[in-house]
Amino acid sequence: MKTIRLGLALAALSIVPALAHDKHGHATFSAGEPGDPNKPARTIEILLNEMDYAPARIEVRRGEQIRFVLRNVGKEDHEFLLATPKENLAHAVEMKKHPHMEHDDPNGVRLAPNKTAEILWKFSKPGTFEFSCLIPDHRDYGMVGHVTVTSR
Repeated sequence: MKTIRLGLALAALSIVPALAHDKHGHATFSAGEPGDPNKPARTIEILLNEMDYAPARIEVRRGEQIRFVLRNVGKEDHEFLLATPKENLAHAVEMKKHPHMEHDDPNGVRLAPNKTAEILWKFSKPGTFEFSCLIPDHRDYGMVGHVTVTSR
C-alpha cells in the first residue's frame, strides 16, 4: 500500500511541470511587488537590443515605483524578466525545455521586434536584482541587466 501511495505522489508531482510549461505564476516576487497605477512613478526606458539591454544597470531607492518602458529594437523576440539571478537561472532551464513559454506575470514580458510594453514595479526590498532574457541562449550571450535597490 505504501508503494502505491508513493507512486501516486510521484505521478502527481510529475504532472505539475507539464501543466506549468505554457504559463507560469509567482505568488510572491523577490524583487518587490507590482506597482500601483494610482501612485507616481519614475519612468525608465530600456532598449532590448540584439543580446543586450540599454541601460544594463539601474539604481533605485527602496520603496520607489518605476515604470519600465521596454522597447524591442532588435530583430528577434526578447524578454525582460525581473527576479534574482538564482531565480532567473532556474527559469532559464525551464525555458530551454519549453522555449515558447508565455509570461503573464507583472514582473516579466516577451516582446516581438519593434514592439513596446510597460511594467510598473515597486521596489520594496533592498538588494541587487536582475532582469534578463530567458529565451534559450539569449542570457548566455549577455542579455542581462541589474537593478540595485538602495535603502532610503
